[in-house]
Amino acid sequence: MPRLEKMLTMLESSPTDAFLLYGIALEYKKLNEFDKTISYLDRAIESDPNFCYAYYQKGQTWELMNDVERAKRAYEAGIKAGQSIGDTKAVGELTGALEMIS
Repeated sequence: MPRLEKMLTMLESSPTDAFLLYGIALEYKKLNEFDKTISYLDRAIESDPNFCYAYYQKGQTWELMNDVERAKRAYEAGIKAGQSIGDTKAVGELTGALEMIS
């Protein structure tokens, strides 16, 4: 867990760094600590509402937690974010993920 510990230490000096928050979330996801994963993804999205892949990972995590409705909402929010910034690649990936569970 040293990588996660290092990232958490870095977060102390950059508490709103969306990419760092996202990285921490992914580390918690690897550890199957899904509540923490969601929490850090929410913080990443709060710091950067257009961080499309945070929505994608949030949807994936909700799926792992067997909460399809929340997964759908995460994907839909990510699609809106992607459309607002013209990120067609992210929109396509999020739409694909949404279609898989709809």
